[in-house]
Amino acid sequence: MASSRKSTTAAPKPKARPARKEEPDNSTAAKSAPEHVILLSGGNPQIPKGYGDTPVQAYIKAMPGWKNETGRRLDALIEHIVPSVNKAVKWNSPFYGVNDDGWFLSLHCFTKYIKITFFRGTSLRPIPPGESKHKEVRYLDIREGEFDEQQISDWIRQASQLPGEKL
Repeated sequence: MASSRKSTTAAPKPKARPARKEEPDNSTAAKSAPEHVILLSGGNPQIPKGYGDTPVQAYIKAMPGWKNETGRRLDALIEHIVPSVNKAVKWNSPFYGVNDDGWFLSLHCFTKYIKITFFRGTSLRPIPPGESKHKEVRYLDIREGEFDEQQISDWIRQASQLPGEKL
């Protein structure tokens, strides 16, 4: 008859795990856009958090319909006005900043418009029209066929020279 007692011989201990690798530089980690991007509520692309141009371009590429062209225009305009711009995707939205001074602008897709967030919007002249519950934040909603390049350029120029938002 077999004994129901457990063996008293200790099992060998597993080898220690190797030290955790440092996180990769996300600006070069993803070489191309994900093959299939999920569109969240309002058609906003779900893109993993990442730093650099690559995740921002993946987001723009996944923007549906007319928003794709508008997103490319906005990104090119920002790069033209702020050649040293830093980029990231956080919370499924592209962010733009200068040096380590924080973020001055972000984008987000909604069903019928693209929302530009100016983190220090109340310091811009004229003040962008969209109000926020946050004291300094202002919004601009861009709908299909509406793209005032001169005004948007002016706001980008002003916003990039203000202290950024640390997020």
